[in-house]
Amino acid sequence: MPLDQVMQRVRREYEELPGLRLTRWQAQRLWRLDPNECEIVLTSLVRATFLREDRDGTFLRRAPSESTASVL
Repeated sequence: MPLDQVMQRVRREYEELPGLRLTRWQAQRLWRLDPNECEIVLTSLVRATFLREDRDGTFLRRAPSESTASVL
């Protein structure tokens, strides 16, 4: 599956499950991605300010009210 489709799928799942928190490894297994693909998808969604990485290494959906200054 092309990475743009994977990113759309990841976005949809985070939208449908607002409390979803995944580590890189969990995301990799859930979406059957190799480590490089997973890194690209998660990094892209963080840069797009859709996700944020918490201090514990989990990725969660960024609240609309969060500013980029509040990350880590």
